[in-house]
Amino acid sequence: MDYDTVTADALGRSLRGIGLNLLVRDVPAECAFLETVFGMVCHQVSADFAIARYGDQVFQLHADATYHSNPLLGLLPEAPPRGAGVEIRLYDSDPDAAAAQAEAFGATLLQRPGDKPHGLRETYILCPEGYAWVPSRPLADRDAAGGRGEP
Repeated sequence: MDYDTVTADALGRSLRGIGLNLLVRDVPAECAFLETVFGMVCHQVSADFAIARYGDQVFQLHADATYHSNPLLGLLPEAPPRGAGVEIRLYDSDPDAAAAQAEAFGATLLQRPGDKPHGLRETYILCPEGYAWVPSRPLADRDAAGGRGEP
């Protein structure tokens, strides 16, 4: 699918399984964060909407104003963190590289990269919108790459 030209109708009809849609105050700024820190690609970026791609996974960003008649709008907090209690896990991202990029971007590191007993090396990054992103890699990948988390 060409995410740069797909219509809203065609995109909507193509979606299957579980989906992720993040409500944000500033769509272009969130895209800049996602592209810089995690190497994602954003398509059709506007003040109201973007399609974000992480590998083969696709999700959407919508500005608050696009939810004028949505029941969630009244539940949004005035200040971040918006996604308290939700972890957006990126299992194919190097946590050490993401942490370095996040710090350079000015994002908040909630937890520095570390090896966890559940077999992952991960870090917790709070984006400017207040969502918790958790890039991680299996420890086996990290060990095979000489401790740097690269495959």
